[in-house]
Amino acid sequence: MLTDLILLLPLAFTAGLIDAAVGGGGLVMIPGLFAILPREIPAALFGTNKLASMMGTASAAVRYARRVKLPWNILLPTAAAAFVGSYLGARSLHLLPLEWVRPLVIGLLAVMLVYTWLKPSFGHEDAERELTRRDLYIGLLIGVVIGFYDGFFGPGTGSFLIFLFVRLFHFDFLRASASAKVVNLATNLAALMFFIPAQMVIWGYAIPMGLANIAGAQVGSKMALKGGNVWVRRLFLILSVTLISKLVWDTVRV
Repeated sequence: MLTDLILLLPLAFTAGLIDAAVGGGGLVMIPGLFAILPREIPAALFGTNKLASMMGTASAAVRYARRVKLPWNILLPTAAAAFVGSYLGARSLHLLPLEWVRPLVIGLLAVMLVYTWLKPSFGHEDAERELTRRDLYIGLLIGVVIGFYDGFFGPGTGSFLIFLFVRLFHFDFLRASASAKVVNLATNLAALMFFIPAQMVIWGYAIPMGLANIAGAQVGSKMALKGGNVWVRRLFLILSVTLISKLVWDTVRV
């Protein structure tokens, strides 16, 4: 177990760093868990990842909340809707083959990537406008849809949230990334409502990995706050390309 942790802790730290800035920590952590713990059942590895990720996400959310002005009147209802959506998504896993979902996600990520790339000013400045009741309804819809997606499939959740917050609420990338952490925290909690009662969390790995993830999240959020919108935007573009490449590879390989 000690040898496994020596390999897993740096991965958890790196995943926390990436996730705190633009999401996508699962791209590092999940393949690492499957490679290092091949004898464990997949559900237990996903549950272990969710607990460790939730610890890092919570840590990043707290740091952002202290430095970035967050629209709690919109974020809290959105997070609540995402919690419900994620729960429903997890319950619906058996209804639709994941192979049907992957091409749609690749297409949506590609649209986001091209749109962001062609608009250099996209997410550069925060409009700081007063959010309305209409924005609240939009937030609830975002929460339910993205929450359902995260519970059902997952890859790219943070990227989708950041893009939608910038596009629909006119946040800058930094504020959008900070807001995404609050919503993502809710979706992780909803998933753990399944994994923990089902005893699908390997606590001996999850807790140390969670602590490493917190350390990475603190570094990542500090870098994002220091680098500002330009840095976060670049990471967002890199992550989008990486996600698309991975999903295309998974589709071709099947």
